[in-house]
Amino acid sequence: MVRAARLTAHRLDGLRVDDVAAPEPAAGDVLVAVETVGVNQLDLNLIAGVGPGAAVRLPRTLGLDPAGTIVAVGAGVDPARVGERVVVKPNVPCGACAWCARGREADCPAQTVIGGHRDGGAAELVTVPERNAADRRDLDAATASAAVHSVPIVLNALETAGVAAGERVLVTGASGTLGQVAVQLARHLGAEVVAASRQPLEVGPDVTTLRASSPDDLAAELARALPEGVDVALDVSGHAGMLAAGVGALRWGGRAVFCSASVETSLELDARAFYLRRLRLIGVASADHAQVRRGIDLVADGVVRPPIARRYPLDRIADAYREFGEHRTGKVIVDVA
Repeated sequence: MVRAARLTAHRLDGLRVDDVAAPEPAAGDVLVAVETVGVNQLDLNLIAGVGPGAAVRLPRTLGLDPAGTIVAVGAGVDPARVGERVVVKPNVPCGACAWCARGREADCPAQTVIGGHRDGGAAELVTVPERNAADRRDLDAATASAAVHSVPIVLNALETAGVAAGERVLVTGASGTLGQVAVQLARHLGAEVVAASRQPLEVGPDVTTLRASSPDDLAAELARALPEGVDVALDVSGHAGMLAAGVGALRWGGRAVFCSASVETSLELDARAFYLRRLRLIGVASADHAQVRRGIDLVADGVVRPPIARRYPLDRIADAYREFGEHRTGKVIVDVA
């Protein structure tokens, strides 16, 4: 038996840590002894039964991004992987579609999610597809859990938008985990970064900061501070209005890209502006395997450091979800072992 955070009903009091049967790795899977797992907005959607969470079959063990050590492997997996320190990529591509064949697993239309479509890593043991268990190099488990989803998805967004050195990149929602990662990665790519947030920001001296509590405030601040506009608007806040304000600041050939649509989803845009100014809008919801590897390397090499706001023991995972909104300036981590 192992301890696991099981959701039995779509409400927070439907989540409890119980003893469950220890999982066994199927063919192509590895068994990971979990040290840490992150708390994510998608977890909250699963708990509430909204959006993608409405289709989740219960009971389900939560946890998208566990980090730990491989302790057993299923048929077809090299036994030499036992003992490898790993972190888990949350999205599982089908491996058979045209997108997967091109190495664009992030765009696989049949991808599933660990901790949603199958039991996740808020447990002492979890089984995952071998390819989803990535070597975490010398990263400690908490940093690896904080990095494995946030860094690759932002890397995907910036690469898909084609950010080049010298371009001006606006990051909205810059005080959160994804936002801080976006600021760091955009600077690494040589971009001029403008960080906008409802919260106070602590960023490098070469980053322009804007405080805005609403889309109208942001539009006014952008018009005042940056009348010449920006090349790329990256929204990680999940507020469609903030994304729209960023789109309004795009100059000729500008690209808007967003990694979240979890708060306010109704988006109003000026189609004529897109047509006349040759603008583009891009949605990014996960990352390719290659981007996960590069993201881990960037963290291990000290280029980017995902912030950790607070840590909770597994027995207090319900508190971690309940208090999630209080920790918007960094990742919330659950210590499993």
